Parts: sequence; C-alpha cells; structure tokens
Amino acid sequence: MSVTVRVPSALRKLTSGLSELSAEGTTVRELFADLKNAHPQLLGRIMGDDGQVRQFLNVFVNGTDIRYEKELETPVKGGDEVSIVPSIAGGWGTAG
Repeated sequence: MSVTVRVPSALRKLTSGLSELSAEGTTVRELFADLKNAHPQLLGRIMGDDGQVRQFLNVFVNGTDIRYEKELETPVKGGDEVSIVPSIAGGWGTAG
C-alpha cells in the first residue's frame, strides 16, 4: 500500500504541479528513493550531497517531525502521510 507525500508549492514545478504524490517504501529514505524514479530532480531539492534532508526543509510523518524520530530511517506504512515543509524564518520585531 502506498504512502501519500505532500509537496510544498515551491517544489511543485518538479512534480508537474502535483501537490500530492504516492510512493512505496518502509522508511522515509525508501519513499524518497521511490519518488526519484518518477521525479528525478525532486530528490536533489529535498536531500543534500551528504544524503540528509536539506537544512531548510522539515519532513513530517503523520504530523511528527522525523528529526525527533529516526530521521530518514523513520518507518512508514501504507496509508501514512509524509509532508515536506519549508522552514519559515523570521525575527522578533518591535511594535510601533
């Protein structure tokens, strides 16, 4: 059974505009490898040369950040939802 991968708008140009993809695998790493078959450039935007998720992206499995689980080895199963979310940077401003 497949896992749904939600793609942020900034990366949809690499998925022919699709906001959701289906992928197979038992870990997040395997899902991303499966996505590479259909969308080869997508993996390069998600993962760096070091084989890790790029610094300014967050990946969630069913709402849980993989950084607090097993990173790319976080298990997934059919019906799960994986979200790729760009980090949002901001600062503390003063009112007035």
